[in-house]
Amino acid sequence: MLATALVALDSTVIATAIPTITKELGGFSQFPWLLSVYLLAQAATTPLYGKVADVVGRKPVILLGVAVFLAGSILCGFAWSMPALIAFRAVQGLGAGAILPMSTTIVGDIYTLAERAKVQGYVASVWGISAVVGPLIGGAFSEWVSWRWIFWVNIPFCLVAGGILLRNFREKVERTKHRVDYLGAVLVTAATTLLMLGLLEGGEGWPWTSLTSALVIGGGLVLAVAFVLVERRAAEPVLPLWVFGRRMLLTTSVVSLGVGAVMIGFTSYIPTFTQVTLGTGALVAGFSVATMTVGWPVAAAQSGRLYLRYRFRVTALLGSLLAIVGVVLVLLFLGTGSTPWEVGAFCLVVGAGLGLAAPTTVIAAQHTVGWSERGVVTSANMFSRSIGSALGVAVYGAVVNASLGRTAAHPAPGPLADAVHEVFLGVLVAGVVMLVAVLFMPRGGEGRQFPTDDGGAVAEKAAEQTVGGAA
Repeated sequence: MLATALVALDSTVIATAIPTITKELGGFSQFPWLLSVYLLAQAATTPLYGKVADVVGRKPVILLGVAVFLAGSILCGFAWSMPALIAFRAVQGLGAGAILPMSTTIVGDIYTLAERAKVQGYVASVWGISAVVGPLIGGAFSEWVSWRWIFWVNIPFCLVAGGILLRNFREKVERTKHRVDYLGAVLVTAATTLLMLGLLEGGEGWPWTSLTSALVIGGGLVLAVAFVLVERRAAEPVLPLWVFGRRMLLTTSVVSLGVGAVMIGFTSYIPTFTQVTLGTGALVAGFSVATMTVGWPVAAAQSGRLYLRYRFRVTALLGSLLAIVGVVLVLLFLGTGSTPWEVGAFCLVVGAGLGLAAPTTVIAAQHTVGWSERGVVTSANMFSRSIGSALGVAVYGAVVNASLGRTAAHPAPGPLADAVHEVFLGVLVAGVVMLVAVLFMPRGGEGRQFPTDDGGAVAEKAAEQTVGGAA
């Protein structure tokens, strides 16, 4: 929970500080990179961390993530320009790429299926607390001290989280020789980088129909194909293709893709919309979007009761529908005459939907494998969410820049409201993708015995599969 708080606080703090940061450092049109480069680094390294964790254990990987995140936070606080801040955000992303999947994997290791929903609710509550504390810290520092402190505030959290993990979390790992798929890791990183660059800069840095755009996006696609070919032959692939060959794992990964895209649309543009269009301060803007991350843990805590009684698919379906309802409310009623209370209410509905869908599908994926594969399966699911967020930032940023045109550096309230409306059309598409993926989740084999999608029962012997006396 402490390690998760690092990433949760970072996501809620920076959202409210973006206007202040861009005012001091300049480059409003570049601000999507503050989010996308972070998500890109996180997404590209998550599969590698997951594979390494299945080899050397969870503890060294999550400690490494905390250390790298600490270094990135310190550097961000000293950033002297927007390009420097973007580069240091990438360092933070490298740390976050280990923290989130390892936290979720550890929960899967040391708790049984019936216990996981309650524990996931505890972990999700961190996001709820961060939703309240984060905007308060971010707004207070931005208005009264300096935005740089929103990064330096991570220092004590990193030290406490790392110290407790080092002292209290014990695991037993069988040491055997393994071959790390470095080539696969390089290819997936390069492919993701080029595709994100092409999506974010297309139409802004260069025309969509230009040779540069074709080379960047085409190069990303070629490297993606090369990555698939390498993974098919690798002795121990960094992202095994069987993860996406099983129906349950594939559909839950697509759901996570949609969750990432929906979530980043709200956390990226709702605070800016509330400040610029509605004329509120950073604190009010932060609390408006904070309701989404309050609704998430409340719903997540109840998801266990629902999926134990009605199965994974029904619970995820309910969550997807609820998230879509929230996005539709935003499209229909959010405008220049809206109030922060309305914004908060819409975000609460979306958060509740994501809180039902996201933890349920992660647990469903974990339930189909044992300890030796749980790390890579969880990381693949988190990878999909990160890719969804990174794609969302890239696409939404391109939409906003194209809509605002030359006024992107200093957007007026009316044009920004129109641009945000176009963004949420894209968010609605992401919500529909979630819903379709849930509909394709396996219908059978999820009763009270919770067998796998392949028809075999998964024994819930957490004490035998867990890595020591962590519980």
